[in-house]
Amino acid sequence: MKKQITIGIPKALLYYKYFELWKVFFEQLGCKIIVSPDTNLAILKSGLNLAVDESCLAIKIFLGHVEFLKDKVDFVFLPRIVSLHKGEQACTKFLGLYDTVNNTFPNINILEYNVDVPNGLTEQRELIRAGQKVEKSYFKVARAYQAARKAYLKSLDDKVREQANLLETDSDLKILIVAHPYTIYDSLAGQNISKFLNKENVTLLYSDCFDQKISHKLGGEISKDLYWTYNKEFLGAIELCKDKVDGLIYAMSFPCGPDALVIDFAQKVYKTIPSLVLTIDELQGEAGLMTRLESFVDILRLKNKKKNAGK
Repeated sequence: MKKQITIGIPKALLYYKYFELWKVFFEQLGCKIIVSPDTNLAILKSGLNLAVDESCLAIKIFLGHVEFLKDKVDFVFLPRIVSLHKGEQACTKFLGLYDTVNNTFPNINILEYNVDVPNGLTEQRELIRAGQKVEKSYFKVARAYQAARKAYLKSLDDKVREQANLLETDSDLKILIVAHPYTIYDSLAGQNISKFLNKENVTLLYSDCFDQKISHKLGGEISKDLYWTYNKEFLGAIELCKDKVDGLIYAMSFPCGPDALVIDFAQKVYKTIPSLVLTIDELQGEAGLMTRLESFVDILRLKNKKKNAGK
C-alpha cells in the first residue's frame, strides 16, 4: 500500500494568498496536509532566534512556523515567487526564501516551486513539477492543478464580490487597510488591528480583496516606475475606493523597505485622505497600538460629524 505523504504548510507569508490553491492541489494528490498553528509567542521566539536581526518581522515569523513543522512532515512546502509580470518582481524575501530556509535548516526536506513568469516558469508548470515529486502520473497531477486553480479562483471571486458589496453599503465609518495579507491576517502581527476596529463598528476593507488584475493595472498607471508587483496592487486598491472610504490605515512589518517607500509615495498621492501608518515589530506594545487606532477613529468620526453638520 502506498504511503500517504504529509505536506507541511507554514501559516505565514504567501499562505494567506495561495492556501486554497495549495490545499486543493495536494488533497487531490492524496496527500495529508499539516498547517502550522496561528502565530503565537513561542513561534515568534523561535523565529527571532533563527533569523538575522535585519530580517523583517514577516520572515522571522515564517522561520518560526518552519521550525514547528520540519520534524512533523515528509516535506515542508515552500514557494519561491520571483516575478509575475515582465519588468516586475516580488519582494526580495520571496526570491531568497528557498535559500534562507535551506541554510537555516540544513537537513530539512523542502518541496518547492519557482514562479518566474517572464522566463517561462509559470505557476501551472511549476506546481505540476512539484506535484510529480509525490505523484508520478503527469495526468493526475495536471488534473489536480486544474481542480485547485478552479477552487482558488472561486475563492478570490467570492472575496472580491463580498468586498464590492461592502464598499457600496451605508455605514458610519469606512476604512481601507493597506497591508500585505501576511501582515494584517497574522494572529500576532496584525489581526488585533482588525479585531479592535470591528469592536468600534468600523466597516473594514482590505487592499488584497479587490480584483488583482484591476488593482495591478491601476497601480501601474499611478506609478510607471514601481516594479514590486504586490505593492503596485496597494496603489490600485486605494484608487478603486478613494472616494468611498473615510480613512486609510497602512500596516507594515518592520523593516520592510518596499512598503516604507510605497507608503510614503501613497500618502503624497492620496494626501486628501486621512491616514495612519502602523509599523509592526516584535516589540510592538498592544496598548500603544490600540491608543493610536482609537485616536484615529475618533478623529475620523469627528471629521464626518462636522462635514454632515455643514450640509
